[in-house]
Amino acid sequence: MTSEQTPDAPRTGRAARSGPPAQDSETAPTGPAAPVAGARPRRLTYAAALVALEGLALVVAGLWMLVLGVAGDSDDRQQAVTGGITLVVLALLPLLAARGLLALRSWSRGPAVITQILALPVAYNLLQADSVAIPAGIVLGVVAIAALVLLVNRETTRALGIRGPGRAQDEEPTAGQQRGAGRK
Repeated sequence: MTSEQTPDAPRTGRAARSGPPAQDSETAPTGPAAPVAGARPRRLTYAAALVALEGLALVVAGLWMLVLGVAGDSDDRQQAVTGGITLVVLALLPLLAARGLLALRSWSRGPAVITQILALPVAYNLLQADSVAIPAGIVLGVVAIAALVLLVNRETTRALGIRGPGRAQDEEPTAGQQRGAGRK
C-alpha cells in the first residue's frame, strides 16, 4: 500500500463511501477562482460584508436624496437630484469591490481600501457636526477602520494572492536571474 492509498484518518459511515473528507467553511474552496492554497478566510468574508454594507448605505442615501429632490423645492431640486445620482454611482465602487473580494479577485482589494480611506474624512466631518450625524460618524469610522484592518491582514493578502514589495521574486525568477544562474 502506498502513502497515497493510506487515509489520514479513518472514516466511517457515509463519509467513507462518498469520497474525500468534508471540509469546513474555513478551508473549503470557493470554486474555480479559489487559489491553490485553499479557502477564503473569514476575515476576508467579513471585510467583503463591511464593504458591501457601505455600498448599500450609499445606495440608500442616494435614493433618499433623489426622493427629497424630486419632492422638494425647485431651488434645491437640481442639487439634490445630482447628489443622489452621484451617491448611487459611487456605490458601485464598494459593491463591485465586495463582489470581487468574495470571488477572491486580487484587484478588488484596491477599490475596497480606497473606499475605506475616503470614508474616514467623511466620518470625521460627521463627528464635527452638532446634530444626529454624530452617531453616524461613529459607526462609519468604526466600520472603515475595521474593514481596513481586515483588508490588510496577512490571511486576506495571502488568500487574494497579493505579494508584498520585494516578494515578486519569491515566486518566479526574473529573466536576469535566470541568465545569471547559468553562469555560476
